[in-house]
Amino acid sequence: MRQIALFIIIGLTVILSACSGEKKTPADIFKGQTAEQIFQGGEKALAKGSYKDAIKHFEGLDSLYPFSKYEEQAQLDIIYAYYRDEDYASANAAATRFTRLYPRSAHVDYAYYMKGLSNFNQNRGVIQKYVNVDLSQRDLGTARKSFDDFADLIQRFPKSKYAPDARERMIYLRNLMASYELNVAEFYMLYEDYVAASNRANYIVNHYQQAPAVVPALGIMVQAYRKLHMDKLADETLKVLAVNYPNSETYKVLSGQKKPRKRSWTFDQA
Repeated sequence: MRQIALFIIIGLTVILSACSGEKKTPADIFKGQTAEQIFQGGEKALAKGSYKDAIKHFEGLDSLYPFSKYEEQAQLDIIYAYYRDEDYASANAAATRFTRLYPRSAHVDYAYYMKGLSNFNQNRGVIQKYVNVDLSQRDLGTARKSFDDFADLIQRFPKSKYAPDARERMIYLRNLMASYELNVAEFYMLYEDYVAASNRANYIVNHYQQAPAVVPALGIMVQAYRKLHMDKLADETLKVLAVNYPNSETYKVLSGQKKPRKRSWTFDQA
């Protein structure tokens, strides 16, 4: 029994020793170095594209020298390092933290931009990099956050050098979200829930103006109103199509100029 107990104690000691020496914190790694040494090491790692190494340096600097003169730049750099390392959640968190710590920084617009960019890429995921996936078929929670982040940037800093790109991404996200809503409206039409389909299509028209999905959404409204025997609303919606989109496939099908597809509520988004 004494031998068994001894073996157990020795085994536990070895395991605990291994665990204790297994992982060091960034503060442990850079203990004894000056703030300048840690910061310069992080900058060199960043320049080489060694993003994980750069992150360790900047995390170590934050732990050991939270009030150093390098801290603000290090916090900006770690946002970029996380982003390039494709750790978008951490990049977003770091950017959010920067906006709170340095609201008057000359570079705070960059942090707001990176919040939007991080959420923009979170939605795309690893699969999207290699496979052509229709994002409008997926949950768009982070896409909506990204849209709001870019809108926040433009409202706060309309003259920022990041504002033009943010506007372009907002257009893309608007169209993506409208396409998602159109997929839902088409689903309701497929299962003959015409009230839900018309409501969803009407939401697209009211909330995503200028998105390509507006045209087929109007077509769905016409079709749904006909099924619900709401002919006056159907005629009024068809007039909207005639005035604004007379050359669209949607109008041509509904006005009898072109034969409908198998599912007559499915139209091109143009």
